[in-house]
Amino acid sequence: MIERSLKNRVSDKLFKGKTIIVIGARQVGKTTLIREVLRGKDFLFLDGDDPLVKQRLTNPNTKEIETIIRSSEIVFIDEAQRIENIGITAKIIHDQFKNVQLIMSGSSAFELRNHTNEPLTGKKFEYFLFPISYEEYEKSVGYLDATRDLENRLIYGFYPDVINNRGDEREILNEITQSYLFKDILSFANIKKPEVLEKIVRALAFPVGSEVSYNEIAQLTGVDKNTVSSYIHILELSYIVYPLTSFSRNLRNEIKTNRKIYCYDNGIRNAIIQNFSPIVLRNDIGILWENFLISERLKRNHYYKKIL
Repeated sequence: MIERSLKNRVSDKLFKGKTIIVIGARQVGKTTLIREVLRGKDFLFLDGDDPLVKQRLTNPNTKEIETIIRSSEIVFIDEAQRIENIGITAKIIHDQFKNVQLIMSGSSAFELRNHTNEPLTGKKFEYFLFPISYEEYEKSVGYLDATRDLENRLIYGFYPDVINNRGDEREILNEITQSYLFKDILSFANIKKPEVLEKIVRALAFPVGSEVSYNEIAQLTGVDKNTVSSYIHILELSYIVYPLTSFSRNLRNEIKTNRKIYCYDNGIRNAIIQNFSPIVLRNDIGILWENFLISERLKRNHYYKKIL
């Protein structure tokens, strides 16, 4: 078990009068994190993927919620974005059941935020969970083992299942990429041309760390610039790619300058381009290092509330 940096921060917010929300991409360890936070405590677990849970928590009244919660002091709703109008349900629990600590997790981060931002304004603590950070990994396995394994991490990244299943990294990363990340994007964003999305993702993943020209990507993929911009925005909201703007003391120049695009995880980037070759056989080692360093800085800044 690799202890996550957010564990103590989330634990400290229990019973502070607000709903706790943990968001992040699929398979980064949200459910495991919350179960660790609640270890040794009695809590009611509600799975948002369960059809009965979805039915009972969609537009319930206060009496129905009371019947579900009963005497539970902690309620954990996993994959909460699956439940229609979950924001309203969460608001009722927050407002009417003052002694209940509500915790929710969601893999479709932008979808859950859309549902909860307005109903829970000023009533929630929200945390984003990344794939495992190098700092978390090193604390778990030790400095020497982490250093020895660094080349593997540059290739396969830091998703928990990838780290815990040596030898099956390619299969797991392909499954995460195709069945989870893209599936969530396509289902939520109602994208009618998934093949265009895949082309755009690959166009971004190959030259990670280079300045991105929407016009150039539009020419490569055969779609207009506005479509490219819209799809990249969806990829940003779904935490597959991360935009890094240039720095300028003139804010107008900063806005006009092209951005660089990075992937949140090296393993996902390599799965997108289908290149898991060892370091000695690659010509993109500089790209892997740059993406690794930027993603690790992003994790650290987020967990310790610093500005990149």
